Amino acid sequence: MLAALGFATIAAVLLLTMTRRVSVLVALILLPVVAALIGGFAGDLGELILGGLSKVAPTGIMIAFAVLYFSLMVDAGLFDPLIRGLLRVARGDPLRITLATAVLTLCVALDGDGASTFLITVSALLPVYKRLGMNPLVLSGVVCLGAGVMNMIPWGGPTVRAMAALKLDSSDVFNPVLPAMGFGVAWVLVASYLLGRRERNRLRALSAQGPATGGRRGEDECDDREPAASTTTKSAKTAKTATSTAAAESSGQVTPTTADGHERPALRSPGDGPGTVRVPPLARTWLNLFNLALTVALVVCLIEEVLPLPVLFVLGFAIAVLSNHPTWEQQQALLDKHAKSVVLVTTMIFAAGVLTGILSGTKMLDEMAEALVSVVPDSFGSHLPVAVAVTGMPLSLLFTPDAYYFGVLPVLAETAHGFGTDPAEVARAAVLGQMTTGFPLSPLTASTFILVGMSGVSLGEHQRFIFRWAFATTLVMTVGALVTGAFSL
Repeated sequence: MLAALGFATIAAVLLLTMTRRVSVLVALILLPVVAALIGGFAGDLGELILGGLSKVAPTGIMIAFAVLYFSLMVDAGLFDPLIRGLLRVARGDPLRITLATAVLTLCVALDGDGASTFLITVSALLPVYKRLGMNPLVLSGVVCLGAGVMNMIPWGGPTVRAMAALKLDSSDVFNPVLPAMGFGVAWVLVASYLLGRRERNRLRALSAQGPATGGRRGEDECDDREPAASTTTKSAKTAKTATSTAAAESSGQVTPTTADGHERPALRSPGDGPGTVRVPPLARTWLNLFNLALTVALVVCLIEEVLPLPVLFVLGFAIAVLSNHPTWEQQQALLDKHAKSVVLVTTMIFAAGVLTGILSGTKMLDEMAEALVSVVPDSFGSHLPVAVAVTGMPLSLLFTPDAYYFGVLPVLAETAHGFGTDPAEVARAAVLGQMTTGFPLSPLTASTFILVGMSGVSLGEHQRFIFRWAFATTLVMTVGALVTGAFSL
């Protein structure tokens, strides 16, 4: 009963959000509440929801101040040199930008924390995508692919859970799948190339069609549910501007622009005639250097876990806002400007806490795990590692990492052991997809909403756009694991 109710709840959330019947926020809150009432947990509903909210509260606090911090830095022009550098290297080519996105994500994700990876990469690259008129789904998708593969590292959540659940160490779980991880990294670069080439062709087609016909969407766009026609028309115009901007930059004649692509007022020399606008003060070099030093220090502290992540971002934002906006009026203006972004992302995180709180507190997840294991036929036992590897990524949409690695994985490992298969092989198979390649698509992880929220896309669009590419990553790594002997067929 509880297992069926849990599966039905997850299926309903995915179906309604992917088909845009209701918003993700409404689905994450109301559907699990209805499931709890049907399951007879009306009396415990308040406690269940509060339990879930308390678990995601630190993440919600962290993202609120992280969004404010990086928004402040974008406004201050911290990422402008990076943006100009990428545009200069890319020469207005979306393909090169997409590959740069993959490389940057693979490097930043070495810290093993998905939330910080999304915060850093999206904050740095979203202005570039906007300036070139690129589809933000490409950004969220490529970051998803890179972060998913890198989440296999030994200090990442899934691998740590797998080792703890089966009482194994890194040499048993991670070292044998390291070559397979290399296959995954190579696939991420290939997929990024293909996505970038398709995006380049799309923008070229829109530029050729012009504003009058730029609203038509191509076949690929319809398949991936890309932005509406009005958005793509605007993107075409922006792409033209971006190309000319990049060309001007390479020749040294650059029109000053903000991070989001708008032109800054041109500086005019004093004495140009009546009504001349006074020359605005140039940015203080020491403040730019201070912002850079503060951000580098913050990232280092995040990696080293000097303090809890929410505390670091709270302190970092307070220091940054005081340095860059010393007056009360300036600080209020900053908060007013970015309040919408903060609310959109944090409400999603707390809504996800309602879902996970009810599913965990009612033991629905435990029952789902037992039901899943019970359907595995005995004759299939010797092939469990391959089955676990292939199904791990899709099951990220159904199980939280704790529920899978501490609930499902031990039973699967014990079953495989009964057929003469080393339990370590099952653990290796699990980390090829379960909450690695799958976590940036799962509604059960708060960091997913950081990625989609900061990229400005909906969860359903993001899932439809990148699911098959992420699943292909798992399949490629599974083949790599079989070829290199990490587990047997």
